[in-house]
Amino acid sequence: MVENKKISLGQMRQNYQRATLRRSDLMDSPVMQFTVWLQEAIAAQLLEPNAMALATASVQGKPSCRMVLLKEYSEQGFLFFTNLESRKAKELNENPHAMAVFFWDALEKQVSIEGKVEMITEAEAGIYFSTRPRASQIACWTSPQGKVLSSREKLDQAYQEVALNYQDQTVPLPPFWGGYRLIPNRFEFWQGGRDRLHDRFQYLLEENKTWKIDRLAP
Repeated sequence: MVENKKISLGQMRQNYQRATLRRSDLMDSPVMQFTVWLQEAIAAQLLEPNAMALATASVQGKPSCRMVLLKEYSEQGFLFFTNLESRKAKELNENPHAMAVFFWDALEKQVSIEGKVEMITEAEAGIYFSTRPRASQIACWTSPQGKVLSSREKLDQAYQEVALNYQDQTVPLPPFWGGYRLIPNRFEFWQGGRDRLHDRFQYLLEENKTWKIDRLAP
């Protein structure tokens, strides 16, 4: 039996004091700045430092959010993969805009990235799919992502059937699985600060394709 204890959420707080962030600390390129912080998160051996909360919205403006893994990035965009029949994919097809948020709590850092989204080619998706562990490839074929399931046993049975079907064969790219590239037009870098006076800087993409950097109030 779970003991019913009253939790005072209003009294829960963390006083961030690990670091500060100044304009002189920032790279001119937000992608390069992201690289610096991501490398810090990897060096700190944080759990899945490439995990990001991906927010999308329907054409009616109804939002949804979930955690996904960043699999590649460059100045051209940030790449993630999904079932193309999932809720996120349907929303991205209707409304090709998204925001991704990385939170590295041990470093007291957060990065948000927003922009337009485009689907990558089947050939590009196939290259990445071929690098996935075989079990993950089979899982892609198995799961009707986001659909109602009658039981866990049905899912496990489907996995075994797919595994048997492709036994001793290369697992092909499912026609309902692919990737999207988030093409940023805004970044925000957040460093936790003492007494909630956080350091926040945004990079906004100007019409001449240069980045304007501004400090934001916490």
